[in-house]
Amino acid sequence: MLWLKSFHIVMVVSWFAGLFYLPRIFVNLAMETHEAAYDRLLLMARKLYRFVTPIMWLTLATGIWLWLAYFPFSMNWMWAKLTLVAGLIGYHHVCKGLLRAFEARQNVKSHIWFRWFNEIPVIVLLVVVLLVVLKPF
Repeated sequence: MLWLKSFHIVMVVSWFAGLFYLPRIFVNLAMETHEAAYDRLLLMARKLYRFVTPIMWLTLATGIWLWLAYFPFSMNWMWAKLTLVAGLIGYHHVCKGLLRAFEARQNVKSHIWFRWFNEIPVIVLLVVVLLVVLKPF
C-alpha cells in the first residue's frame, strides 16, 4: 500500500502542476497580441491539457483505491476533502472550456481575471493538505 500511496502523491503533485501552469498560460494568452506567439501559447496549453487529463484520472483512481483500503466512510474530514476534489475536477473541466474559447479566438476575460482564477487551486491545495494532515473533524 505504500507504493500505491507514493504513486498517488506523485499523481496529485503532477495534476496540481498542470492546474497551476495552464491558467498561467491563459494569463499570457489573454495579453498576447502577436499571432505567432498566441499560436505557440495555444499549442502549449493544448498539449498541457492533454497531458494532465490522464494524470487527473490516475489521481482519482489511486485516491479511491486508497480511500477504500484505509479510511472508513464516516470520516468527516474525508468528505470535506472529497468535496474539494470534486471542485478541482470541475475546475479542470472549466479550464477545458476556457481553452476552447481561446482556440475559437473568443476569449472575453482579461488577464487579471485569469490571474485570480489561477489562485483557486493554490487555495484548494492548502485546505486539502490541512485536512489530510490535521484531520480536524
